[in-house]
Amino acid sequence: MRVVTSAEIDRVLAFPALIEALAEAFCGDMVTPVRHHHEIERPGADGTLLLMPSWTGPAMRDGFLGVKVVTVFPENGARSLPSVMGSYLLMDGATGAPMAVLDGTRLTVWRTAAASALAARALARADASRMVMVGAGALAPFLIRAHMSQRPIREVALWNHRPEKAEALAAELQAEGLPVTSVTDLEAAVRAADLVSCATLSTAPIVKGAWLKEGSHLDLVGAFNLKMREADDEALRRAQVYIDTPAARTEGGDVAVALQRGAIAECHVRGTLADLCRTPPHRIPSAITAFKSVGTALEDLAAAMLVWRSLQKAV
Repeated sequence: MRVVTSAEIDRVLAFPALIEALAEAFCGDMVTPVRHHHEIERPGADGTLLLMPSWTGPAMRDGFLGVKVVTVFPENGARSLPSVMGSYLLMDGATGAPMAVLDGTRLTVWRTAAASALAARALARADASRMVMVGAGALAPFLIRAHMSQRPIREVALWNHRPEKAEALAAELQAEGLPVTSVTDLEAAVRAADLVSCATLSTAPIVKGAWLKEGSHLDLVGAFNLKMREADDEALRRAQVYIDTPAARTEGGDVAVALQRGAIAECHVRGTLADLCRTPPHRIPSAITAFKSVGTALEDLAAAMLVWRSLQKAV
């Protein structure tokens, strides 16, 4: 069984190839059960174990089975360890034989960014050229590159609640030749943006609906529990809202919270990422659109399959 490191994943994955792989997966024959959540109780070190399985159905061209195992231990920082760690086990779909263990954390950032860009391909204006990246964490560079692979982005304004972190990341991405500039005035940046992508740990709305200009697209990636928000109710009310999977109606912040509060009705959510892939909607140029993701094991499997195939070709 092969162990696939983060460096190997970075070497073989690219946008838009991964975006196309996700599009194929969402339109294909894939089985993805509800993820398993298990609370782990330890004195002073409570944690969560997540199990995320998915496998290909008989209509797919080859058979794979996979499961991502993720642990979340918030107190790990005191031990100089990451709070979130993950591994992905890829197996032969015909025999169940283990084939590879992949760095689950790295696989997650790649597939998460690819899913956002896949949604934006259907929802963002074709001429979108100005992007705002809200948050300067591990996902930010991937989201920027993914969105740039789908739209003619000429300017990226990068904002973070700690300005020095945005400045440092902007400098790194500028060195790669990407048109990224750190900003401190988020409202002004959002008001001028065609595409706003958020990947933060905020517990209160950062982006206000009043700031969104006509024709803009809002990509909501953070807010992974019901205590977190990245956009206010007005942003969701003004937008044509899509979600990655039905789970986003009850999991994560933003859409789920807005639904619970009655800020938007169930019918306000127009569809899922699978719907967008199978039947892309006609986009009205002036419409504001929004996409909320909570993640799905289908995306992990599609990414792992692409990594495996790429590694096999290189042998």
